[in-house]
Amino acid sequence: MKKSFKEIFMHLASDLSVRSHCVRAQVGAVLTKDTRIISIGYNGPPSGTHNCDEEWPETGCERDSRGSCSLALHAEENAILFATKNGSNIEGATLYTTLSPCIACARLILSSGIKTVIYKDSYAAYKGLASDEGVDFLKRFGVEVNKY
Repeated sequence: MKKSFKEIFMHLASDLSVRSHCVRAQVGAVLTKDTRIISIGYNGPPSGTHNCDEEWPETGCERDSRGSCSLALHAEENAILFATKNGSNIEGATLYTTLSPCIACARLILSSGIKTVIYKDSYAAYKGLASDEGVDFLKRFGVEVNKY
């Protein structure tokens, strides 16, 4: 039995997550359009900076005022930035991610013209938050969001 593209893309996002240098959470993302992969990403520091698991293997990078990584880019950000940097048209694309988008990533997703987000696990559950702000935000502004 053939796997669906949805299964393939989410499995790829999961496989990509193990490339992350974050010691707290490993997240992967795949940006697609019309059954084609546009871009991939995983969470970690910008190129040319420190790899958290090598520099701070016990604790990871410093936390910002909200308790988030002070250095890392999220998987969604990396996938969108790579696509944009390489001239890909992501208007109407679908984003597969292993963790639902945070509010900052949700703003970037909406502004980028991505129309569908499929996520595996809840960011709110991971962070101990009352609700998935990013998911709520995207749905409010017409982006289709579905749990895998």
